[in-house]
Amino acid sequence: MSDSYAGKFENSDGVNTASNPHLGEVDSARRQLIGSSLAAVTLLTGSGVAFAAKESAFKTKGELLGFTAVPVSSSDEVVVPPEYDAQVLYRWGDPVGAKLGSPAFKTDASNTWQEQALQAGMHHDGMEYFPLSQNGNRGLLAINHEYTDDGLLHPDGMKNWSAIKVRKAQEAHGVSVIEVERKADGWRVAQNSKYARRITANTMMAISGPAMGHKAMQTSYDPSGTRVLGTLNNCAAGQTPWGTYLTCEENWNGYFSTSSKPTPQEQRYGMRNKGWGYQWHDFDTRFDATVEPNEAHRFGWVVEIDPKDPMQMPVKRTALGRLKHEGATCTRSNDGRAVVYMGDDEKFEYIYKFVSVSKIAKGGFADNKNILDSGTLYVGRFDAKGMGQWLELRQGLNGLTAGNGFATQADVLIQCRAAADTAGATKMDRCEWIAVHPKTGEMFATLTNNNLRGQPGRSADEQVNDANPRADNQMGNILRWQEDGNDAASTTFRWTHFVLAGDPVMAKPEHQGNIKGDIFSCPDGLRFAPNGLLWIQTDISTSVMNQGIYKVFGNNMMLVANPETQEIKRFLTGPSGCELTGISFTPDLRTIFVNIQHPGETASERSDPDKPLAISRWPEGAKAGRPRSATLAIRRKDGGVVGT
Repeated sequence: MSDSYAGKFENSDGVNTASNPHLGEVDSARRQLIGSSLAAVTLLTGSGVAFAAKESAFKTKGELLGFTAVPVSSSDEVVVPPEYDAQVLYRWGDPVGAKLGSPAFKTDASNTWQEQALQAGMHHDGMEYFPLSQNGNRGLLAINHEYTDDGLLHPDGMKNWSAIKVRKAQEAHGVSVIEVERKADGWRVAQNSKYARRITANTMMAISGPAMGHKAMQTSYDPSGTRVLGTLNNCAAGQTPWGTYLTCEENWNGYFSTSSKPTPQEQRYGMRNKGWGYQWHDFDTRFDATVEPNEAHRFGWVVEIDPKDPMQMPVKRTALGRLKHEGATCTRSNDGRAVVYMGDDEKFEYIYKFVSVSKIAKGGFADNKNILDSGTLYVGRFDAKGMGQWLELRQGLNGLTAGNGFATQADVLIQCRAAADTAGATKMDRCEWIAVHPKTGEMFATLTNNNLRGQPGRSADEQVNDANPRADNQMGNILRWQEDGNDAASTTFRWTHFVLAGDPVMAKPEHQGNIKGDIFSCPDGLRFAPNGLLWIQTDISTSVMNQGIYKVFGNNMMLVANPETQEIKRFLTGPSGCELTGISFTPDLRTIFVNIQHPGETASERSDPDKPLAISRWPEGAKAGRPRSATLAIRRKDGGVVGT
């Protein structure tokens, strides 16, 4: 979910972008200027860092990026290249396909909370595909549902607010696990699946790892500190080598109301009186921090789910730290241990890495059920001249002492942000998704934006530095690094910039970027396909999308990059007011699954049911329809590999 901020811009001819010609014409004109910026690409990305190559076993036929690029768009529709088809597969309110029942979606939003508990939640986000057949044409999709717009969720929005409305909103959060299968006429959600289930804000979960049972995790509902109801604001995700789903709790702080004078610990995570307007605290005291001061400590974690076992209790893995988790990207160290990379999605927050003690065992969840409970959590320091170091977040090291407020490892993990502050990590520009290059082992990370970087009054560590080179970074960038020894468990690394987003004709140099190809802004979703193509999704906040500098980019989009040539082409544009998110592939790369989140979103209060309807009616398009987040299944018309 984007931060909101305003910006004004005039182009190099002094013409306000609000009066620009058609967006497609603007984009075409900009391509002619790309050549003049290629020297900047060499300066900003060619830092002399040598990256060792690993061979990929995956082979693909056809030209990489061999599709027709789509222009920028402001239309209320999904646009893909003419060689492709995009199918709407699973929308908010569609039945999950569980044996317990399959209630149909009601266009007036009059479904009960009990029905919502068996339907797709709102605002699809991170997603992973788990094949059930050898050819990959049958499998499970685990899909996050990040948050709710109560104006759309209830017939009359937040009028006559009640405990029933709170419960329905809670059931619209969490995760869907659905079974899907490709037939001759396309993909379908299987009905009466033995795997299908919904995990919501009221699903019982286990707490594991060093913070389990700690006094700060104990509440009147759970004096043991070992069980918690629900998961919230599930943003990006990850898939483990042993076949489980990692869903990540991001802006959980917005659901809690605290006193008018939050504690320093609450302030560090952005908690405030009345929260972000969800008003759950009015009818559920779990979310009133003046009544249950420890409940908030039980959110902000990575949650592990076994999608193939509908009876498995989800587990909050506290060894991975408590923050605003944007994702959990898994890989292996050279000696076979699990390594998880994570971003904390807020301005001036950090990039983290967890390395397990144990090696990954052959088999599934049962053989690796404790592997994420014991290990070392690190936070990144991105030094000058392309060098970097992982700082250990262990009690007793790097200033994490009892005298500084960290008496135990549980204290370090529960107050993870403060621990990273103390250790001296590098404050980044909103790290979101992290992806592993399948051929080189490099890590790529999206830094969406940070308009506060380098501004007057900011502290010394919030000024421009080598890793965050632009003041007023409204465009965002993609960072890359390689661990020393090409080993994910290494404690040192070398980094460089892959691309600085923007538009080369912008008046301010800090907004121009160095893209070789189609322009974009605010990179967010990021995923490598096994053939080495890098898929990029954008999240320009809807509060600024039609203002100033952002107007030239149109609706949010998905692009594909060839990391070797640095060429970037636009593959998809979404409907009005949406964010592009969720990227997953079938094993044969013949289908890519993508999520359209919050079509119709505006900068207005989420409680108004009318304003989103004025922006979008996707995907139904009917006058009576409500905009609905949805999962797309995208295929080449000739059945070939996507992106080629």
